[in-house]
Amino acid sequence: MNGKETGSMQAVEEGTESVSIVAAYDSRIFYNPSSRYCIIRAKSADTSIPKMARSSGRYKDHLIRFMAVGYEIPMTDAVELELEGQWVNSKHGVQLQVEQWREIVPQSEDGMISYLGSGLIKGIGEKTAAEIVARFGVDTVQILENHPERLLEIRGITENKLEDIKASYMESRMLRGLMTLLAPFKLTPKTALKVYQHFGPESMDILKKSPFELCQISGFGFRRVDAIIQKTNGRLNDPMRIRGAVYCILDEAKTQKGHLFLSCEDLEKGALRLLNEKVLVPELRVRKEEVQEVLQDMVLNGQVVSAKNDLYLPAVFAQEDETARRIARRLVERPPMEKTEELLKQLEKSTGLVLSSKQEAAVKMAFRYGLSIITGSPGTGKTTVLKMILEIYKKSHPDEKIILMAPTGRASRRMAESTGFDEAKTMHNKLGLTGEEEESGLPKKEQMLDAGLIIVDEFSLADMWLAEKFFSRVRSDTKIVLVGDPNQLPSVGAGNVFHELIECGLVPVTVLDRIFRQSEDSLIAYNARFINEGNTKLFYGNDFVFLNSDSQNMTAELIMEQYCQEISEHGIEKVQILSPFRSEGAAAAEQINEAIRERVNPFCSEEDEIRVGVKNFRIGDRIMQTKNTERVSNGDLGFIRGIKETPEGKKVVLDFGTDRILEYGPEQLVNLDLAYAATIHKMMGSEAEIIIMPVIKSHYIMLYRNLLYTGITRAKKKVILVGQKAALFMAIHKNDNRKRNTHLGMRICLYYRAFAKSTGMAVSAGVEAKLRQAS
Repeated sequence: MNGKETGSMQAVEEGTESVSIVAAYDSRIFYNPSSRYCIIRAKSADTSIPKMARSSGRYKDHLIRFMAVGYEIPMTDAVELELEGQWVNSKHGVQLQVEQWREIVPQSEDGMISYLGSGLIKGIGEKTAAEIVARFGVDTVQILENHPERLLEIRGITENKLEDIKASYMESRMLRGLMTLLAPFKLTPKTALKVYQHFGPESMDILKKSPFELCQISGFGFRRVDAIIQKTNGRLNDPMRIRGAVYCILDEAKTQKGHLFLSCEDLEKGALRLLNEKVLVPELRVRKEEVQEVLQDMVLNGQVVSAKNDLYLPAVFAQEDETARRIARRLVERPPMEKTEELLKQLEKSTGLVLSSKQEAAVKMAFRYGLSIITGSPGTGKTTVLKMILEIYKKSHPDEKIILMAPTGRASRRMAESTGFDEAKTMHNKLGLTGEEEESGLPKKEQMLDAGLIIVDEFSLADMWLAEKFFSRVRSDTKIVLVGDPNQLPSVGAGNVFHELIECGLVPVTVLDRIFRQSEDSLIAYNARFINEGNTKLFYGNDFVFLNSDSQNMTAELIMEQYCQEISEHGIEKVQILSPFRSEGAAAAEQINEAIRERVNPFCSEEDEIRVGVKNFRIGDRIMQTKNTERVSNGDLGFIRGIKETPEGKKVVLDFGTDRILEYGPEQLVNLDLAYAATIHKMMGSEAEIIIMPVIKSHYIMLYRNLLYTGITRAKKKVILVGQKAALFMAIHKNDNRKRNTHLGMRICLYYRAFAKSTGMAVSAGVEAKLRQAS
């Protein structure tokens, strides 16, 4: 073994040394077209390739075969590849984790024809490649680089085809250039692709002049970019750096606190704090006046939107403003009055159901207005109202389509089951916002919602981004009924859409407040109301239990005991542990998951396990999907049913119920978490027969009324709270009134007044009063 080979062997063990291997593509093992992640077998004459990485077998060309994993590695042997990365010892053996790659384009005419016709450049086939090289010879690459318009000299290349060729070639070259430019950031090609999608063909120029523009993209925090630039002696008061801090503060306000905007004063303070947090010399600190000057310039150039001294990122302002305009237009343009009394009476008679006055009002309102809202806590009869609306609409509009949807997969399936309707989909699915398109903010395609009636359940979970997508795709004559519970936690994403629609005073709202579940059948609905009213005098019984515990460790132990007892009686799929915290303390979701897994699904054999990064999964594990895809939604629960070897490597068999048996490769397993326990936020929109939940003082930061209310209303039949009564009372009395910065309701009123006046409609005194108060 030579010294070079020994060094590579050590690098495998240590995982730190970067290597460069000249190789050629041999065969494809795996390719994901959405993420561009691939696993290939490569061949090379480089003897430094560790023996552990070499594929077994003898080959006629005497070249060494090895596995390489990365993103968008060219899968053609028409070019050689310079692969840079690290040798990584995985469960599948030693592989080259490719961080960067470069094509070595052949200089001969035959090699050039093979390269152009390999499929790497869209729009050029083998025949066209031969004609291009016959005309330009070995100068073909220079023509592609500098004078692509000369390709029009080739028969069959039209203006449209030339644009495809240029776009394909430029994207490939741009990604490589970005990889080189952003090498200090340790980028993957997938992230470079996100940069290219955000900035387009100007990516290189923008980032050379202003690398802090990266702060606009998810994954590039200001601190990460700033640390690298300061190593190259960047100026602390550089306007480019201040702009980066402004973007960072606005983005953190959106992602961490749900704000759509910040006041000018709060934004200035936040930017100054961020810019100076590691500056020890007072004379070097960035001054308030410098931040104000840059902010003013950003407003003038449209990089930040100012609305009466409230500052938005442009895309966020557009979401709020466009949604308000569309809603106001819908409220002004009222549809013709529909009489439903006779059909409602017939339905009540045929079904034996007698609606309460408020339920009846909710049904009539759905037909009287183009947009209406139905709210109410669990057990107040929302499902009965929806069934009536659906039956009446089917009878009165037999030729019109109906769409049922909800923000989460679990909520949509529950909606279909409870109403007896054929199907309900997630909002993401119906709007074409699944997978990679959702991450980038770009829809798969503009999917207009062609229906006469659309009902959306659990609408309190819809954030501003999703609401804008929804209202932009609905026909003007479609009747929309939004259903939800405003007392639950607000959406995970930014905004407070459902609350703003209710509070603006223009959208017709019916509040169902009569509980139809009898107290002897269920205490959950009554206690939910008490909690919502701030009343600590709860009912306790067989279906609402409180177990006392003095410490977090004791609480975790009691929770696990109760869990094992309940699943033995009712089945694991009917019991769910919820925790306010994800990872802090023994009673947090992650810690409970690991501990309880050892009790209910202990280690059996290496063959029954698969590890992906820090995650370890076993056959039999209860799991949760954490990302939307075509078949599975974020928050869907399932089980691992098997692990099998295939020619493409290991596959994990997953059962998400309702005939959804899927197979995941290692790269998809990163979108799974263990789900014996989950956070309350993660279970929003979902339900379980039995909910077990810690309520302890050490979780005091998260203990507030709407979180407790959301947690217990996930239960259909039984709630078991474990902890301290004092912590329970603390949560009930702590009403979480942390306001999210949004002006959606006020903008709806403004647009409504403008549209109403243009059509000669009178505007109510209530709307005028709201606008005066807002101004």
